[in-house]
Amino acid sequence: MPHASWCDGRVFREANHAIGDLVPAEEPEFQESGASARAGCATTGHRQEARATIWEPGAEFIEQTNVWRFMRRLGFSDREEFLRFSRQDPESFWDETLREMRVEWFHPYRQVLDLTNGPEWAQWFVGGRINIAHNCLDRWAAPDARAARVACIWESESGATREVTFAALRRAANRVANGLAALGLEAGDRVALAMPMVPEILEILYGCFKLGLTVVPVFAGFGAGAMAARLNDSGARVLFTAERLERRGKALPLAARIHSVPLATVEHTIVVGNGPLFADQPEEAPTAELDSEARAFLLYTSGTTGKPKGTVHTHAGSLAQMGKEIWLAFDHRESDRFFWLFDIGWMMGPWSILGNHLFGGTIFLYDGAPDYPSARRLWETIERHGITTFGVSPTAIRMLRRAAGELPAMDSLRLLGSTGEPWDEASWMWFFERVGRRRCPILNISGGTEIVGCFLMPLPIQPLKPCSLGGPAPGMATEVVDERGHPVRGRTGYLVCTRPAPSMTRGIWGDPERYLETYWSRFPGMWYHGDWASVDEDGHWFLHGRADESMNVAGRKVGPAEVEEAMLRHPGVAEAAVIGVPDEIKGEALVGYAVARPGAALDPAAVCATVAEVMGAMFRPREVIVTRELPKTQSGKIVRRLLRRKYLGEEPGDLSTLANPGALE
Repeated sequence: MPHASWCDGRVFREANHAIGDLVPAEEPEFQESGASARAGCATTGHRQEARATIWEPGAEFIEQTNVWRFMRRLGFSDREEFLRFSRQDPESFWDETLREMRVEWFHPYRQVLDLTNGPEWAQWFVGGRINIAHNCLDRWAAPDARAARVACIWESESGATREVTFAALRRAANRVANGLAALGLEAGDRVALAMPMVPEILEILYGCFKLGLTVVPVFAGFGAGAMAARLNDSGARVLFTAERLERRGKALPLAARIHSVPLATVEHTIVVGNGPLFADQPEEAPTAELDSEARAFLLYTSGTTGKPKGTVHTHAGSLAQMGKEIWLAFDHRESDRFFWLFDIGWMMGPWSILGNHLFGGTIFLYDGAPDYPSARRLWETIERHGITTFGVSPTAIRMLRRAAGELPAMDSLRLLGSTGEPWDEASWMWFFERVGRRRCPILNISGGTEIVGCFLMPLPIQPLKPCSLGGPAPGMATEVVDERGHPVRGRTGYLVCTRPAPSMTRGIWGDPERYLETYWSRFPGMWYHGDWASVDEDGHWFLHGRADESMNVAGRKVGPAEVEEAMLRHPGVAEAAVIGVPDEIKGEALVGYAVARPGAALDPAAVCATVAEVMGAMFRPREVIVTRELPKTQSGKIVRRLLRRKYLGEEPGDLSTLANPGALE
């Protein structure tokens, strides 16, 4: 029999991520107000039970929204007709959306969409010249009353606060641009940042955009090996980082951790925190007029096989998608204070920043553990700063609700948001009732790093059921299909997109074949996103987890290959396999299987520790099981789905393709 050993399951303090800083505690008494406590929103069964509508906007609420005014300007009074138009005539929709958002161009585009090379390699806003820095910074820092508008409010775990105006941010970004130019960087070069959540992030982003540099955000909570893999793959010439992270009153090394492994291309490491960045540089700098398809970001995500994927995002595509979602779904208003609990290494970081700054909006940044020094910290922060829009992952809510106690009123809240993973209904209801007090809709959105935005997105003008994602986002031809690519309703299918969108990645960095194989080969002509989804009888859309072998740990997608490679770093491991299993807090937890090298006495806890060291504490497996062999096909491929079924006590099904069916025993 295989030997099983449970690893330490606590949430590690060194993880620089809002979710990784939370501590499970005892579950308080909570009445679900009629909602089922079952985790029905995250199931993968073929048919879903009907749910009741729980929030419905009134006419006065609807008529005050940006999306309603936009619809009426285009001649629509019915939401479904508007969405149909956005899917069937994407060129007109995106052209009108950019006008609606007042995106500014140095030179206008001559063509919205060019499909000459097929939908996989669509080109958008052809001939246009643009820059994110102009649209999100320069025009809001002009010498008039708008220059005093606040771009960012920041608070640290210790309680220190800062406000940064657009005018001050522009001066700082210009210094960064001039400093990077002095280092010899040119348009197209990559600049990475692995940073705590501090306002200097904004200076670096906009300083890079001004020069036409490509930004590579990296999650600072990763282990050294995972960070180095992304930095080396991107070819970053400059790295911005900090000496340390501060969590729960402790200083945790960051720069030293990154440089504990070789960085092949980094020529300069700039440590933030010892005074202004590039203080000796001029505070004026030009903003480059870039082609609409110029690269803005490389954002890394994981897949089922191989190394992490560098997804490639453009200036025009990023602005179009991020701005549309903040304007139409999150109903941006000039007085908003927007707070999403994110890390800059997650796509929600750039999404929150650029989506709001496109309209001169104010974002709130928090650097610290959201439940420190008490479980009330996050809610008191929202109350103290008058936050109007608050977004969070389901994992964070599952953990925060356990020790929440009585919450402050948070009367400033207008809208709630969530993303990252499927909800369970009990946690969704707690968020709706206790945080939003049944007056704030939960805009549960879902897309991915690969599109820096959403496939599914409720609009504030539509009714909501618990855990629902509303429906296809405007401009996104999202569908649920069966194995043959045919649309299905009332049962679980595969989430796809039948037309390209402006923000879809322009390939995988350095590997175009992998891009085509990953996203376009399963259903030819359709983008396959790898999620299970369903549409109920009332037209409400739901997600049910990953359909491929990727795993979603506390809202972070990770591929089995990367975790298995980390397990193999342990000298006693000869072979490794990883599966994802349901977890009450994280949504999904990792379970590893290891085959020991001949003569090695393998300690499962030590293998868990190796994974945490390489990948970061968030990805420490719940358990590693040491076994004599792994189930494989005749061609030698490990069959992870059978390992998962075995672990969960499910029937294994057809074993005819296995070369060694006895391995399951």
